[in-house]
Amino acid sequence: MKQRVILQAKGDRIIQIGAVKIKNDSIIDRFVTFVNPEQPISPFIQELTGISDHDVIEAPLFRDVASDLLDFMKDCAFVAHNVQFDWGFLSNQLKLEGYVVPKTPIYDTVELARILMPYEESYKLGMLADGMGFSHDRPHQADSDAEATAMIFLHVLKKLSQLPLLTLQQLLPLSKRYKSHIESNIQELIADKLKSGDTGELSYDCFRGLALKRVSDQQIEEIPEQSTIDQARETFMTGHHSLATAFEQYEQRLGQQQMINTIYQAFTENEHAMIEAGTGTGKSLAYLIPSAFYAFESKKPVIISTQTIPLQDQLLSRDVPLLKKLLPFPVRFTLLKGRSHYLDLRKFELSLDSSQESSYDVILTKSQILIWLTETEYGDIEELNLPSGGRGYWYEIQSDAASDLGRYSPWFSRCFYHRARKRAHDAHIIITNHSLLLTDIVHNQQLLPSYSHVVIDEAHHLEDTASERLGLKTDYLSFSFLLQRLGDISAEGILQKMATLAKKAGNDSEKWSESAQKLCETKDELDDLFRMIHAYALKAKKKASSDTGRTRYTYRSFDENSELWSAILECAMRVHASLSNVCLNLESMVASVEAKREELSYRDRALWADGSRMISSLLEEDEQLYELLLEYDENQVYWIEAEPKGARNATFLYSKPIDVSERLADDFFGRKKSVILTSATLTVNGSFDYQKNKLGLEDFGIITSLIESPFQYLTQAKVLIPSDLPAIKDVSDEEFAVEVAIKIWRIAEASKSKLMVLFTSYEMLRTVYQFVKDFNEHEVFQLVGQGITSGSRAKLMKMFKQSDLGILFGTSSFWEGIDLPGDELKHVIIVRLPFSPPDEPLLKAQLEQAKEHGRNPFMDVSLPQAIIRFKQGFGRLIRTQHDKGCVFVFDRRITTTRYGSLFIKSLPNVPVHEGKLEDLLEEHQSYL
Repeated sequence: MKQRVILQAKGDRIIQIGAVKIKNDSIIDRFVTFVNPEQPISPFIQELTGISDHDVIEAPLFRDVASDLLDFMKDCAFVAHNVQFDWGFLSNQLKLEGYVVPKTPIYDTVELARILMPYEESYKLGMLADGMGFSHDRPHQADSDAEATAMIFLHVLKKLSQLPLLTLQQLLPLSKRYKSHIESNIQELIADKLKSGDTGELSYDCFRGLALKRVSDQQIEEIPEQSTIDQARETFMTGHHSLATAFEQYEQRLGQQQMINTIYQAFTENEHAMIEAGTGTGKSLAYLIPSAFYAFESKKPVIISTQTIPLQDQLLSRDVPLLKKLLPFPVRFTLLKGRSHYLDLRKFELSLDSSQESSYDVILTKSQILIWLTETEYGDIEELNLPSGGRGYWYEIQSDAASDLGRYSPWFSRCFYHRARKRAHDAHIIITNHSLLLTDIVHNQQLLPSYSHVVIDEAHHLEDTASERLGLKTDYLSFSFLLQRLGDISAEGILQKMATLAKKAGNDSEKWSESAQKLCETKDELDDLFRMIHAYALKAKKKASSDTGRTRYTYRSFDENSELWSAILECAMRVHASLSNVCLNLESMVASVEAKREELSYRDRALWADGSRMISSLLEEDEQLYELLLEYDENQVYWIEAEPKGARNATFLYSKPIDVSERLADDFFGRKKSVILTSATLTVNGSFDYQKNKLGLEDFGIITSLIESPFQYLTQAKVLIPSDLPAIKDVSDEEFAVEVAIKIWRIAEASKSKLMVLFTSYEMLRTVYQFVKDFNEHEVFQLVGQGITSGSRAKLMKMFKQSDLGILFGTSSFWEGIDLPGDELKHVIIVRLPFSPPDEPLLKAQLEQAKEHGRNPFMDVSLPQAIIRFKQGFGRLIRTQHDKGCVFVFDRRITTTRYGSLFIKSLPNVPVHEGKLEDLLEEHQSYL
């Protein structure tokens, strides 16, 4: 193996060089020196690296060490974490000093780690080093960074060498497009494995050119005596269980015991129950324990449904292993997600043939998946950390019903989705999500095994999920993707290829070509339609109103009275007539060839299945477009969302039912024997009536239980309300934003800790963020802004966690599901009481409906929603019994209005203090 040098250069000018030389998988030499940059080091770089002007004042200039560095690098490859930056920076410095830049292979440990460790949460150097157990005691100093990079490089090389032959052979053509010059390494490994005969076939499931992890057979379960099970049940139900054996610092929680008993009673007596369990109750184990006993004894599955993926991950990684230790009998748990979460091996296999046209991100994704297949049992996308461009590629290779070849596919016995379904069929407890849980009532499909008992955690989301599942949505891009693939009249078009297959089966191929041509023409008219809708929405609503920055406009279809809307409806009718006619004809032609599908080759059957799926999807989109524009249901609310600064056809259409209570009562709760609804935020002012009404549970005589949090909020938290902020109605939005930004900055300065700032408006967030950014000129705090800092919510959370001092600015999705214990979050700032905007389409319709029914729209709809959201925001602060911090409320209405007291009453027994901010900061310094 060649020697390699790992080097790090820091700053706009080099201030330190750290390099290590590797040979035979170990470090054999080091080159470390400070470098005088001939200019002051900025405060930010000093803070980042710990290197000051004093450290470099007597150090050599770069020109004085360049020759020694080149000698050190002689005959070596160059490795760095983000190699293009380091190599480019070093090359420029060498050129400036008149040196010839050596031609050497380069390796990027960011890229290689992404490929060979596709499941890592972060590919930052420090995070990788920590995850691998490497010492990286001085992050951002070049010598320490170089040592960590060397360890990571050796790790990925070792992992590469351990891959089976088939995986290496699939990686080889992809590696030509990597930044790293690792192609030769892969070639050497392939040659070595062929020579030694160590192909990996015994260790992996090698099939059709892919190497998969071998799935172990289920172990034989030992069933204990009934008396042992009875004794264990008695122990758990009376609170004399041995949870302490599973936890190092377990404390008996009366609330947890109460919850266990309530759920077991509801299950055995076939009753529904609603349980609010405060943070720290231990509700996950409190519902898993009775669920496990009931499922095992009754031989009937119990469904556990959550809203969020992090909670599912927590259940499987933390709670289920604990439960298995505690129970004296074997319980089978499994996770079942929507079909699109699972990789379709058939599609992936075929996609490897078309890598030459793939973008770099797709090449990276294909490489990640090849490695991942040797390690995954589940084939679930959530296990992967895909590059941003890999998400579009996933759509092409995800599992779906329409293109499933079933037993005709050679991959059927290895299909991740069908394996997941089988595991669910054999499981005692099935963990899933609300959306999949409610699929049965929407499409009359039974994706889950038959069940009668279910626990719904994060149950305050059930109404929203039901509304989402029972609603409709479409957009231009959904149509455009399908029309581009189907309406392509070149030889590469899907319909053209299907025409060739149809011709082999004796069908008229010209009809297929005609259909492709018609779809091509329809695409232009569809583009016009969405452009007109976009223009109509922007004209009707001048200002962006959604938290994504889109303009949102509620419409009533035929009630709209304008020439442009009439033109929209006429265009929609033409599009519908054209699409439905073409798609129905295509489906008829597909059916005529379907009988002869067995005569087709595997690849032709696969092409036929993918084409059939796209035709069905296009027909579904057309049906949704028809219902959204050309039909009207008074029980639905309809709206448009348009991107003001996006493409002129960047338009989205939505509808949702105004009230889902009757549908849930009839099609869900009425058909199940026992449904347990639990959350930390189900009550409003101590009452469950609001949720009962929204979910249609008033006539079911359900059990209710309100369990207080075991945390000591009197000593762990404070609510601080600055009185020197202006009332929202007394000033403009910008003036209020300035005051908010000043107060945030003062709290940040005084506390020198991490803050989360929660907004109800994206516009306000963006304005405040810019003002705080101006205060943060020396970049003391890392600012992470939703919709401003690029990346998903998960990515923003990672950035915030990794920061030493950070301020996180978030809107709707950040009010809950965020778990940042201890020093990861010390203070939460609630800018405004979380009333949803009154022009939010669904809320507006619900307010109108409440008024029509003689109810108080504000007290019965707006206020309860806001109180539940406020409780969620408050709950971000105290996550463990050791946490301590403050929640600042900047909205004066919490103390100046009659309804404001209801927000405070909804909280646990926590001290509340009001006063000028500077006084609050001084008086409560110990909490800051």
